[in-house]
Amino acid sequence: MFKSILLVLLAIIAVFVGYIALQPDEYRVERTVTMAAPAAKVFGNVNDLRKWEAWSPWAKLDPNAKVVFEGPEAGQGAAMTWDGDDKVGAGKMTIVKSDPDQAINIDVVFTRPFEGSTNSDFSFVSKGDSTDVTWAMHGTQGFTEKAFSVIFGGVDMMGNDIDKGLSQLKTVAEQS
Repeated sequence: MFKSILLVLLAIIAVFVGYIALQPDEYRVERTVTMAAPAAKVFGNVNDLRKWEAWSPWAKLDPNAKVVFEGPEAGQGAAMTWDGDDKVGAGKMTIVKSDPDQAINIDVVFTRPFEGSTNSDFSFVSKGDSTDVTWAMHGTQGFTEKAFSVIFGGVDMMGNDIDKGLSQLKTVAEQS
């Protein structure tokens, strides 16, 4: 009897491991929101990492997090490191490309609670008096990241964070 139960458990584990292994190596989560503000105003709130405090979905999770800015004040080469509690962990964001009022590409490296990286891209499309802002997070994932995503809904968590961030950016950008 014990041997049968053990074999069934091993089979379930094997199927689960196989399912995780078959998940795509690449991921992409993307959201778009229309903001009643000119592209230059929205762009400025993203291109200057010091302004993220006002709208980032992670900024207020740990008010005691240590944040250090490096490089230029804004645009390509601007960087921000953070070190906080378990909610925000530690890592570094660096703007690798900044095309005024059109696009920003950011490399994000996490060092704690796990090591990893992602790409965070913003695009800004003017539509008269408003701007369509798209925020995409994308990258590759190994077995551990795939398992986290399957078990804890990692892609859905990223989508929820992007939704919250864009909503808060919209509020900031639309203020007079």
